Amino acid sequence: MLTWLNGFSICSFLDNHQYHSAHNSVEWLAAAGSVRNFTGPQVLNEIDQFYQEDADWLFGHIGFEFAETEERDLTGFSPAAFFQPQTVLQLCGDQLCIETFLPSAASVFEDICSTEPFSALSHLQVNQGSPVKMQAAISKETYIATIQQLLRHIQRGDCYEINFCQQFFAEQAAIDPLKLYADLTALSPNPFSCFYKEKDAYLLCASPERFLQRKSNRLISQPIKGTIRRNTRDAVKDNQLKEDLKQSHKEQSENVMVVDLVRNDLSKVCENGSVTVEELFGIYSFPQVHQMISTISGAVKNETSFSEIIRATFPMGSMTGAPKKKVLELIRQYESVPRGIYSGAVGYISPEQDFDFNVVIRSILYNAATGHLSYLVGGGITFYCNPEAEYEECLLKAAAINAILGQ
Repeated sequence: MLTWLNGFSICSFLDNHQYHSAHNSVEWLAAAGSVRNFTGPQVLNEIDQFYQEDADWLFGHIGFEFAETEERDLTGFSPAAFFQPQTVLQLCGDQLCIETFLPSAASVFEDICSTEPFSALSHLQVNQGSPVKMQAAISKETYIATIQQLLRHIQRGDCYEINFCQQFFAEQAAIDPLKLYADLTALSPNPFSCFYKEKDAYLLCASPERFLQRKSNRLISQPIKGTIRRNTRDAVKDNQLKEDLKQSHKEQSENVMVVDLVRNDLSKVCENGSVTVEELFGIYSFPQVHQMISTISGAVKNETSFSEIIRATFPMGSMTGAPKKKVLELIRQYESVPRGIYSGAVGYISPEQDFDFNVVIRSILYNAATGHLSYLVGGGITFYCNPEAEYEECLLKAAAINAILGQ
C-alpha cells in the first residue's frame, strides 16, 4: 500500500501502530491523489468555506510559520496545505474501508494488491555501504551559549519556558523514503507516525505526540513535556528510570507550564468552565524513551469553525513555551533556521468535521529532487535546566533517526 501511495504526487499515511488509548479512533488512515487542493495564506478560511458547502475528508499539514510566510521550506513543503483525496483507506479492527472517486473501490484494492512492494530491509540499517553524513547547523558550543542566553531571558522574567530547536542536515543525500520510513517506524513505532508526501517533499515521522483532536464537540490536547531514556535490557532499571521521570521536579515544572498554556488556549474556543485536565504528569513508555504526557479537554462552543480553533491553539504549547507571544519572538531571534513543517502538525478532518493532528517531531524531512535531508530536535528550557543536559536530551531524542541513517 505504501508503494501504491508513493505513486501519487500527494499522499498521507497516518499510522497508530496498535497503541491503545481512550482517544484512538482508527488503526490507520491513508489518502491518495487530489480532487481539490488548499494552499496559501487563506488556507484555513478556504477549509471553513469547503465545509459550508461539502462533507468530505481533508488531509494535510500546518507548518510552524504558516501565518508568517508564503515561502516553501528548505524541504519543499508549503507553509500549509490540505487536499481532498481521490481515495481514502482506513483500517478499523480487521475491516478495511475504501472510499474513492474512482469508478470502483474494488479496482483500487486490486491495484494495491498488484503493486510490487518496495524491498524492505531485513534489518535496521538503511544505508549499508554509505551512511548519510549529517552536519549540525550549529555547534554544541553555540547551542550551549544560546541556552545560556535564553536562561538570562528567563531570569529577567521575559518568559517562563521556551522550546529551543536545532537542525542537523545533509545535502545531496540519496535515500529511499519508503525504506527509511519503514526502518524508522520499525525501530521506533509511535502512535502518531506518518508517511506524508507533497510533490518532491517527504515527511517520515515517528511522532508520539497528539496536538489536537476533535470528537463531536470535545477538543482534546495531549502535550508531551518530560523525557528520559529507556533501559530495555533491564526491567528493574527501566522501571527506576520511569520513576525518576515521574518524580522529577524539573520535568513537572515544564509539563505544568505547558498544561496551563494549553488550558488558556482551549478556553478561547471552549464553553466556560468546560476545560479540564483529565490527566496530569502521566508516564508513558515508547521504544526509545519514557515520556511525561498530560491530557486537557474542553467542550467547543457551538458554531466554532476549524480556522478559529487552529488560530486559538497553534503553534502548540509543547513546541513554543510561555508566554507564547514573547516566546515566538525569541524563537525567531535565536533559532538558526525556520522550522517549516517540523513542530507543525499533520492530520485529517473527517466529513463530520472531527479531526486529529499530531505534533511533527522525531521526523526526517527529505526532498527527492534536491537531496536535501534534515531533522530537528529540541527541548523545553526552564529556570532549572542544565545546558549540557539539554544538549544530551536532544541527542537522545534523535537516537532512532541517527541509527537508521548510519550515524
